[in-house]
Amino acid sequence: MFGRKKNLEEDHAPQADKQYEKKYTDDSFWDKVVKFAKTAGREVIEKALWLYYAAQQPNTPLWAKTAIYGALGYFISPIDAIPDITPVVGYADDLAVLAAAVATVATYITADVKERAADKLRGWFGA
Repeated sequence: MFGRKKNLEEDHAPQADKQYEKKYTDDSFWDKVVKFAKTAGREVIEKALWLYYAAQQPNTPLWAKTAIYGALGYFISPIDAIPDITPVVGYADDLAVLAAAVATVATYITADVKERAADKLRGWFGA
């Protein structure tokens, strides 16, 4: 209480997220999603889209955007725990990171965010 007031946004952004957040760009996100949607699968892409659209919402706070961009940065990074080119399990680590971020920022994944993602998924995967 007598020391420096902590910045809550800094407290909620793990160091690993910051490493990948710096690698995130909208262009690289869309390049990866479009190129690997079928390979990654509907569940991975759905989580990635939820996070992407939640980050675009003006009411999403900075700490949540930091977590989101960290997870999306990990998703688009060619270097991760399990290389994406590994058959069957290549996107398992990406899904785990995206699911953790979804759980962290679930309050900001609104019905509108889910609907926007569902519209995009229907275009790529069909009904």
